[in-house]
Amino acid sequence: MNSHPGGQAHTQHMLDVAALPLGARILDLGAGAGEAVATMRALGFEAEGIDLIPRSDLIRQGNLLHTDYSDSRFDAVFSQCAFFVSGDAPQALREAHRLLKTGGILLLSDVFFDNPLQMLRKAGFDPVLEEDLTPQWREYYLEALWRDDVLPCSLPAGKCRYCFITGRKY
Repeated sequence: MNSHPGGQAHTQHMLDVAALPLGARILDLGAGAGEAVATMRALGFEAEGIDLIPRSDLIRQGNLLHTDYSDSRFDAVFSQCAFFVSGDAPQALREAHRLLKTGGILLLSDVFFDNPLQMLRKAGFDPVLEEDLTPQWREYYLEALWRDDVLPCSLPAGKCRYCFITGRKY
């Protein structure tokens, strides 16, 4: 099972939407086993990733809420299914904003209980795109439940959506 809804095809879609030049510096926040980092490197990007519990040699240990990278270091910040489980999605957005160069792009695919575009604006981003992928997420989640691959986490009450959003730092 892929570690996020849509798997490799969705990772590729996120990168296609960004239209980044070859050699762009990309940081994957919550990179897990590093599948997306490996894809980005194979495509010619200068990619790295961090995770609380790295699951490959491609990824180094780090907290996406408070990284040790300098300000304005990356052309893009990328994340799939990590901001919500961090426990503080607004702080994760602020950290992503800090890490991006002016004009840099955030590529985020995650669960949202609040309006994702409002969250982007509040963190200082100019929203560019929102794609609601909730049906795909439901299918992914049900498959994970069936395989007993779901990690327990507490969910707030209310309806959630799974979205791919992008925002620019200006």
